[in-house]
Amino acid sequence: MAVPPGSPGWPADSRRVPGRARGSPAPGQAGGVSVSTTGGLRRAARAALSDITPLRESPPFRRLFTGLAVSAIGSQVTQAAVPLQVYAITRSSLDVGLIGLAALLPLVVFGLYGGAIADAVDRRKLIFLTSLGAMLVSVVLLVQSVLHVDNVALLFGCVGLQSAFAAVNSPTRGAIVPQLVGRRRLAAANTLVYGSVQLAVVVGPLLAGVAIASSGFGAAYAIDVATFSASLYAAIRLPALPPTTSPGPAGVRSVVEGLRFLAVRPIVLMTFLVDIDAMLFSMPRALFPAMARQFGGGAHAAGLLYAATGIGAMVAMGVGGAIARVRHQGRGITIAISVWALGIVALGLSPSLWWAVAALVIAGFADTVSAVYRSTMLQAATPTSMQGRLQGVYTVVVNGGARLGDLRAGAMGNALSTETALVGGGIACFVGLVLLVLRVPAFWRYDARDVRPPEPPVVVAATTTPAPPGP
Repeated sequence: MAVPPGSPGWPADSRRVPGRARGSPAPGQAGGVSVSTTGGLRRAARAALSDITPLRESPPFRRLFTGLAVSAIGSQVTQAAVPLQVYAITRSSLDVGLIGLAALLPLVVFGLYGGAIADAVDRRKLIFLTSLGAMLVSVVLLVQSVLHVDNVALLFGCVGLQSAFAAVNSPTRGAIVPQLVGRRRLAAANTLVYGSVQLAVVVGPLLAGVAIASSGFGAAYAIDVATFSASLYAAIRLPALPPTTSPGPAGVRSVVEGLRFLAVRPIVLMTFLVDIDAMLFSMPRALFPAMARQFGGGAHAAGLLYAATGIGAMVAMGVGGAIARVRHQGRGITIAISVWALGIVALGLSPSLWWAVAALVIAGFADTVSAVYRSTMLQAATPTSMQGRLQGVYTVVVNGGARLGDLRAGAMGNALSTETALVGGGIACFVGLVLLVLRVPAFWRYDARDVRPPEPPVVVAATTTPAPPGP
């Protein structure tokens, strides 16, 4: 016997709703899919995207971000052009690796001292002056290329000077970010900053490859000179950023205070050590010119290799909202550096240019995740009065480790082979990471929600009682 519609025996999904044709979606459904489900997916997608709130809420941060995004493209053009020019003159991966050595001493000296300066002067003025100095060095690179000087020593000298200016400029920028956005927006702001830099890592080398192939090295250096205008304009438009306390002179004692502050915070110290491990053992850049030649390409192929890590970083920026919401940032760093090491091993085993590019995209994604968490952990644990000094140490570690890694990779590539330098370096990076994390297990347990920012002013000097160990 037929069961009347609407009776207890009638199938629930077949009950008629007044005003709705049979077979049409029920209320709360769209094409058979629950509206709540699709809405949840949309909300999840929006949550995963990068949080641009710092750009909306802070016009000064927006100017700093824009100036950095534009000028970083020119800087990356030069960072790709100089190694290619050195390789074109010498045909030696070791000479390309020595570029890192030329930049290392100025980086260490001016990185540490520059951070102390950033805590003692108006940071806006310091950014302007260092940007202007770096632009003038790029003018020298442009002139030497137009005149066909082809002098490797001159190129190394320019690299050293630019490293000195960048070593002061970078920690100053890093110290400014917490002042402009506040601690609550740090992870989101750092994701945007690293994303803009990595966009430059994509665009800059590709521009360099096109410019060099079509018009020579002079065209590449001209791009760098032109983009510095954005950095200078952004510095002019920043508000005055004087010291938050009455600092002493920016000398050796000031630098030592920053190092003492770091020494009693093992978790923050770990953010430096794991990055040194990754950069020293597995930085591949010095091998890119030789790899491009092995793959049968020229400047275009080298440009792709230099740009590939930036492509991965842009993917990371696309899901920056999800990255910024991770609480256990020590675990995030550990996993990210493990993926970086795997990507470098895959790079060494790549049979073609496109396999190599894919491996570097993976490595670049992982490196950006690590960088965002490391920078956020440092800034959250450091008072405003010492941000410059700690950012100076950060600059020395991040860039100095990469420069030493360039030297290691170039020397191993010349003495053994490109493949051995990459695969061996990736394995060594992973082993070193495991040993470090086992040595400081609190790094793995780190929870960003449990961090309490230190109360300024915090000064750790020989005449004061050291602050208790913390992050």
